[in-house]
Amino acid sequence: MLLNYLKIAWRTLRKQKGFTFINIFGLATGLACCMLIMLYVLDELSFDRYNEKADRIYRVQSDIKFGGNDMHFAVSPDPIGPTLKKDYPQVEQFARLHQEGTWSVKRTGEPTNLREDNITFADSTLFEVFTLPLVSGDSKRALAEPNSVVISESAAKRHFGNQNPMGKTLVFNDRRTFKVTGVMRDMPKNAHFQSNFFLSMLNDDYTWGQWLSNNHHTYILMKPGTDAQAFAKNFDTVIEKYVGPQALQFIGSSMDQFRKAGNSIGFWLIPLTDIHLHSKQQVELAPNGDIQYVYIFSAVALFILLIACINFMNLATARSANRAREVGVRKVMGSERQQLIGQFMTESVLTTILAMLLALFMVGLALPGFNSIAAKELSISQLASPYYVPLLILLPIVVGLLAGSYPALFLSSFQPITVLKGKVNVSFRSAGLRSGLVVFQFMMSVILIVGTIIVYRQITYIQSKSLGFNRDKMLTIYGVYSIGNQAESFRQEVLKLPGVVNGSISGYLPTPSNRSDNSFFAEGQSDMNKGVSMQSWAVDHNYVKTMGMKLVQGRDFSRNFGSDSSGIILNEAAVQVFGFKNPIGKRVWRYNDAQLKERKTFTVVGVVKNFHFESLRRNIGALSMFLDSNSGAASFRLSSNDLPALIKQIEAKWRQVAPGQAFSYQFMDDSFNQLYRAEQRIGTIALTFAVLAILIACLGLFGLAAFMAEQRTKEIGIRKVLGASIPNLIGLLSKDFLKLVLIAILIATPIAWYMMNQWLADFAYKIEIEWWMFALAGLLAIGIALATVSFQSIKAALMNPIKSLRSE
Repeated sequence: MLLNYLKIAWRTLRKQKGFTFINIFGLATGLACCMLIMLYVLDELSFDRYNEKADRIYRVQSDIKFGGNDMHFAVSPDPIGPTLKKDYPQVEQFARLHQEGTWSVKRTGEPTNLREDNITFADSTLFEVFTLPLVSGDSKRALAEPNSVVISESAAKRHFGNQNPMGKTLVFNDRRTFKVTGVMRDMPKNAHFQSNFFLSMLNDDYTWGQWLSNNHHTYILMKPGTDAQAFAKNFDTVIEKYVGPQALQFIGSSMDQFRKAGNSIGFWLIPLTDIHLHSKQQVELAPNGDIQYVYIFSAVALFILLIACINFMNLATARSANRAREVGVRKVMGSERQQLIGQFMTESVLTTILAMLLALFMVGLALPGFNSIAAKELSISQLASPYYVPLLILLPIVVGLLAGSYPALFLSSFQPITVLKGKVNVSFRSAGLRSGLVVFQFMMSVILIVGTIIVYRQITYIQSKSLGFNRDKMLTIYGVYSIGNQAESFRQEVLKLPGVVNGSISGYLPTPSNRSDNSFFAEGQSDMNKGVSMQSWAVDHNYVKTMGMKLVQGRDFSRNFGSDSSGIILNEAAVQVFGFKNPIGKRVWRYNDAQLKERKTFTVVGVVKNFHFESLRRNIGALSMFLDSNSGAASFRLSSNDLPALIKQIEAKWRQVAPGQAFSYQFMDDSFNQLYRAEQRIGTIALTFAVLAILIACLGLFGLAAFMAEQRTKEIGIRKVLGASIPNLIGLLSKDFLKLVLIAILIATPIAWYMMNQWLADFAYKIEIEWWMFALAGLLAIGIALATVSFQSIKAALMNPIKSLRSE
């Protein structure tokens, strides 16, 4: 019986080539979109799960409210890991990371440095907590000694070629030498942090034991069976026992007084596998994903698949009149309804299997472009894994049964006497289910269109918003510390080049860069609980001018004022938090050492207009700038129209003062845009799937238009005989669809408004959702619908009435 069903199904599909192609292509497109999104979502959900002990690893997070700032850090005090292991038997092990960013690295004896990212200091316990297999070396001893480094296989290849790197030395920043004591496999891409170089934490130049400073990413490995939520309650005890005494020394008050002043300190645990999608803390090791996008794309995948299934139903129903006589003859010949349902369901499943094969081909073609947009390294070979194969087998069967259920029940319900007399009448206008399906299709299409418009408007707003500094043609050169005392002479030489307007040397930039948070106090402040926590940047005399920042009070730093060595420039947010009405000349101080013994006092010489130095998701916080050397980077304001030629000239100056040092640069525009690369990717992906969803929905409309034209052929013929014009007929045939699209727009508008408001809530600076965005989405949907329907409407209106009425 099944073989007979398959033979008839295959013959039917071959006979109706146009119908079959549209059906298979629509389903294949929906399935391909679903598989692409499925690969993306499962990759996002897989982060850090490669760790064998992932279910027992947690990171300690810090929430601090002090000095007018509400701070949420992914870092915590350096002693918290060792203390938790010492005081609580539930903690099996801990490991700390202190990421240093980009350094110059070369093999000892080599003249040329390579720029290496994500240089990281790590405890020797790193390999006990994380699953980072070593191909060479002893994981327990690899980082136990000072001046030791564990490198990845790819880093070993870059620096040592085919030689064995074990025991050989690498020079970091031309001044620190480390011996290679281990080679590990390259870290998986689905890790929330990446590093090719782990240096011994014993070499971290840091004053240890600071409970009030948060600079280390601390991970703890719990013993099996430990309830992490219950364990986290111990942090209250840790704060009272260890943080409290240092706070008392620092601010001169107890933790109770500290809290009564409106301040707070708290620690909490986040599971390792939640970090990538759920952590929105400051000072992350790398940009994280967002669980919100996983939910959104999962819903999009489901809706696109449903739209494709709806199309199948509509297209199958559109052929109902043509197959009505077939059903009638089969019933007269003795076929039962169950057999007819089995036949139509077999056709549906066969169509879906063919669509799945085409979808796999589409996925293979689309993956390179999708990877480029989504910044992933997905492969079609992943679909052959044990997790995907059962899904790939079940998906076409489930989709086939789902998509074919309604047509099968619908077609098999025809009465043989009625259809054989040619009296079957399946009215389009009374088909509430099919109308509801069209409304659903275009509702989703309108939501996707609105979402795409708002995402792109927000990204455009971010990129064009005045940031309080000028990032246009601002070139940043990294690793200037490698040239030591020649940094200033390099700046002077570059300034001599035509097209270079100004230059400054500082590693603190108003884009993702170094940060240094300190607590400042107004002179004479007796209540230490009222300190101001703000970022403090070491800059040079040219910084404000080079960055194009605007002073609203006072003056810039000047070499004409020797007292500026103890001067400070505040931003407007800092002035507001301090409560200064006339800030110029006011004096503020901070502790200048980790032991909280030495104070340094600054005099306010200027106030700079607020500028954005973090993501626009955050409000502008308090910030200060003071004169000090920091040669992390050199920034130059350029005016040349031939930037590539000018960059070559700057590189030549670099080679003169830094032979063998890598020339690494980036335009500040590019650095700023990296903050929002995720949103740009999401916008592009959303636009792509919105277009595909609309394309699939249009196939469904095409099917319904064919169904409508087939059912109203005689009505159209009569109207033409009675004098109806072609435009009148086209309008008559199109108005039913227009009503459905308008209903879809009305339903989609509040849903889209709510969803996009939720998305925009993550941004402190955002666009307003305006009425024209919904109007534009609605007009696009109406235009697309009318364009789709018009082909069938015009074809039906142009039909010769003699042909449609001759049977009467």
